[in-house]
Formats: sequence, structure tokens, C-alpha cells
Amino acid sequence: MRVDAGLSKLLGLSRSAIASLAESGDVLIDGSPAGKSDRLVAGAWLEVTLPTARPPLQVVPVPVEGLKILHEDDEIVVVDKPIGVAVHPSPGWEGPTVVGGLAAAGVRIATSGAAERQGVVHRLDAGTTGVMVVAKSEHAYSVLKRAFKERTVDKRYHAVVQGHPDPSRGTIDAPIDRHPRHDYKFAVVTGGKPSITHYETVEAFRAASLVDVKLETGRTHQIRVHFAAIRHPCVGDLTYGADPVLARRLGITRQWLHARSLSFEHPAGGWVTFDSEYPADLQHALDALRDQDS
Repeated sequence: MRVDAGLSKLLGLSRSAIASLAESGDVLIDGSPAGKSDRLVAGAWLEVTLPTARPPLQVVPVPVEGLKILHEDDEIVVVDKPIGVAVHPSPGWEGPTVVGGLAAAGVRIATSGAAERQGVVHRLDAGTTGVMVVAKSEHAYSVLKRAFKERTVDKRYHAVVQGHPDPSRGTIDAPIDRHPRHDYKFAVVTGGKPSITHYETVEAFRAASLVDVKLETGRTHQIRVHFAAIRHPCVGDLTYGADPVLARRLGITRQWLHARSLSFEHPAGGWVTFDSEYPADLQHALDALRDQDS
């Protein structure tokens, strides 16, 4: 394998991080500096000098405009996440976060998990809006973590995808992993993590379709990657091949993807469901599609 691909798998670092190490002369093969595209050969002596560990990320309490609390009790807090908000701090992210917004609102969440994502049991991309749950108690954290792992949570998304998926109702079962050439993207790749997406067309327009999506697995960018793989990318998702002309015509500047509802067994007992309405930009694009067909 190439140095960047092989060491990424071996060390659990991104390919870009490995490339940086190689550029700094911190990857040696048989005593000689190796480039990121050099090959790892069986029997060679490999030396990697890792950088010193970063200090742990801290949650900074900062009010988040548009972050709505849909439900709160002693066990959980359910929020409606707006566009441009990450769930928790991460390297390179300087924008607002859900956990920071909750802290600013005086909501105390579970202390289980890494310091920067305590209480977080699942995530949404910064560019994806909608409903998500955060654990407030340690009991809730444990119960919900297990529920997401065992796939007993019903996660429903709505997406507007280009064209008309055929069949109109079906399942996309294709493994996902890091894109082989672009580290910031994901792709359907042989040997990737098993990934299953169920979908059903709710409304069809001339240029696009509104689909209801149920995730069986929860891979990063799963819906975006799967629909791009069947050549029906989410409208506005330029990263995964969407038509920029259609996006401009509909006035949308991000992927049309929304976490519509979330259902699960409440840690205190009983099945609960929480829903989120479309935000203004997605509703505007949907109305524009309907107007064009009328």
C-alpha cells in the first residue's frame, strides 16, 4: 500500500495527517525519508515519529442562534440543530457547537465520553439540520449509546435528491469509507464499513424527488454518499456531484438534507418520537420545485 493509505489504517490517523508527517521527514523506511506516495514493502523497517499530543478540546459555553430545545427532562435533552453548527468541538472547527450552546443555556449534560463530546450519543454534520438527542444523565448516556449501537433507534431523514430514484422505494446496501483520493470526502469502496440506507419517494418533481430515508447504519455522510453513488445526489450537495445550476435556481447553498424525526425507547421507559420542521432555506427550495411544476 501507499504510505499515506497504509499508515492511516495502521495508526488511525487521516491520510492528510500522514502526508504532513511524511513532508516533515517523520516517516522513514529502512532509515530513509519516505514520501506519502511511496510504497510500504513487506520486510522493510518502518519508523514513524508522532507529534506530541494536542491538549484536550474544551467546550466553550456560547449561545447558538437558532438552536431550539424541543424537549428536556432529567434524562435527556432533544434539540433542533440549525445550519452551520457542529455537534461538539473538533480540531479545525471554530464555529458554534450544540454542546456549547446547551452549556450557555444552563443545560447540564452527562459527563460520560471524551471531554469535548460528553453526553453526545450521535451526531449530525454541521451542514445538516434537524432533530437530535443529547444525554443528561449517565444512565441515559449508557442506554442511548447501546440503542444507537444496536440500531434500535428509528432515525428518519428527508432529502431532496436530483432526478428520480429507480425503483422509487428501495435499499442502498454499499460499504463506505474514506475517499481514496480526497481525505475530506467519503465514498462507496470495497472493504469499507457496511452501510445500509432505506428510502421511499414521497413526492416527485420534474428535476428532483423528495425522499423519506431510514438509516439502518450511521456512517459519516452516509445519505449523501449513497445517493451520489446511485447518481441521485442531494440537491445542493456540490461536494458529492450535485448540479450547481439547479442549486442556484432553487436558492440553496448546502445539501437538501434534514433529520426529520427521531424515535427511541426513553431511558426512563416508553417509546418517544420527536419531529423537526424544515428550516426556511429547505422549505424555500421545496416550494420553488413545486412552483416550477405547477
